[in-house]
Amino acid sequence: MKGRCFVVCLAISALSACALPTAEPSRHPPAATATELGTHIMCIHQAADSARWFGSDGQGIYRSDGKSLVRFTTDHGLTGNNIRSIQEDRAGSIFVFADPGVVCRFDGRGFERVPVLEPSKCEWKIGPDDLWFPAGQDTGAVFRWDGEHLHRLTFPATAAGDAHFAAMPRSKFPNAKYSPYDVYTIFKDSKGRMWFGTALLGACRYDGKSFVWVGHNENGSFGVRAIVEDKDGKFWLSNTVNRYAEAVGYRKEKGVAAEDDPYSAFVSTVRDKNGALWVAVLGGIVFRYDGTTWTGFPVKADGEHIWLTQIYRDREDRIWVGTQGKGVYRFDGCAFVSVRL
Repeated sequence: MKGRCFVVCLAISALSACALPTAEPSRHPPAATATELGTHIMCIHQAADSARWFGSDGQGIYRSDGKSLVRFTTDHGLTGNNIRSIQEDRAGSIFVFADPGVVCRFDGRGFERVPVLEPSKCEWKIGPDDLWFPAGQDTGAVFRWDGEHLHRLTFPATAAGDAHFAAMPRSKFPNAKYSPYDVYTIFKDSKGRMWFGTALLGACRYDGKSFVWVGHNENGSFGVRAIVEDKDGKFWLSNTVNRYAEAVGYRKEKGVAAEDDPYSAFVSTVRDKNGALWVAVLGGIVFRYDGTTWTGFPVKADGEHIWLTQIYRDREDRIWVGTQGKGVYRFDGCAFVSVRL
């Protein structure tokens, strides 16, 4: 699919009432006060206590409670300063996925690495307390936090995956340090099934018992960076040109856009309280689709469009976007405006 490039991509509190209790005082120093948010924001999360967390590319993770802004880095227990996912469990504990492929948990002051179960004890399953994370580049795996333990899970081999490895053996292509099973995005559908957007194999749907692969080669080498279910129960895999209807397996159907439409491909998506779909595209525009009409909202700095990373809907139904180089923007009802915290 021409003209498509994708970038792939939840909450911390130094004094949060929702922080994970610890038996002993944290060994980490207090979070560093920040004068401004980092410029490269990859993920956003608003916690149950209303604090907002912002994961950055290289600058650690920021927390704003509306009064102060603090920053956590490897000095505070993170295993890396590139943050790719922020999530929160039912108890209000904050978990982050950081490079190089590690899940960390906030202990109220800093972060602790979450240990992974022995491989023989890791199991594919869907439970009510699950949090899911990609396991990082060149792993072909995901993490599942079940409320007590962290499982590292790999996908069952597929014919398409085997064909890729046969055509691109690491012995001949040592710099091709990726797996076709690498996961870019994770999505839970209306029936509680998990979807995993991959680098080269389309999307994998897991229902707790079996795996179904959908849209092999969808979007070419850029993979599936975002997944959304429309009002008809059909699935869009990072583009609006095609959609997939559940049948025996999944049937590919014509979508709602043409190849050359500016909203034909997206990197991140959310729905608002009215059911309208918001999609972020790399060209520095967020589009809103109400089921009939596409409306574009440019995201600019100094007159230039900005590279977008993630779109996020907060608890007040406000729409935010993270950017590469210009921090975060928020929709004010008419346009996306830069936000200083």
